[in-house]
Amino acid sequence: MTYTPFKIDMHLDGWRLFWAHLELQNVNSDTLATRRGQVAEAARSRFSDTAAISSDPTVAALRKLFRAAGCDPTRYRPASEALLRRLVKGGDLPEIFPLVDLNNCLSAELAVPCCVMVEGSFGEPMVWRAGVSGESYESLRGPFNLENKPVLFDPEGPLDTPITGNVRVKVEPDTTNAWLVAYMPAPELDHETAGDTIDQLAEGTGITVEWK
Repeated sequence: MTYTPFKIDMHLDGWRLFWAHLELQNVNSDTLATRRGQVAEAARSRFSDTAAISSDPTVAALRKLFRAAGCDPTRYRPASEALLRRLVKGGDLPEIFPLVDLNNCLSAELAVPCCVMVEGSFGEPMVWRAGVSGESYESLRGPFNLENKPVLFDPEGPLDTPITGNVRVKVEPDTTNAWLVAYMPAPELDHETAGDTIDQLAEGTGITVEWK
């Protein structure tokens, strides 16, 4: 079943947005650490080197969608591709906060950008479109120009791009409830695959996941 909990006007073709509500209960840090390690090892098993990443069907489809929005994916990589490159080079998935860790695990497993946003930090209706000249936000990397990038907007303005997150919605150490959004190429991934994957990743971690 396709589940869209928020009203979103989709102005960019070929995308499918998957949403899941996350609630942190009694976190099991050991299980979460094991899951991070398993995901990192799976990525290294899946890709022989960083050059192999770009030939993955999902990664290739994302690159095509970035170009359609006007964005060069070799200059502004999808966050998932940047993450996979770090893992394939031998890096690990770092321990950040539990909800962010689960988000990163899903991103690496599906090879798509994912963002986790604090519940109540954004509104609706939303718009999914390419950014235009003059649009920017304070990202986790600093000021980020959104022109010709795929961007999710809410009534306050730019909300998120699948390149780098927005400080307005970032998860803090005391965050217990959040929404995760995965930016997926429609032909390659569906909601059921994403939902089954996040359910498997969250099992035993103390994070409750709700999606339909």
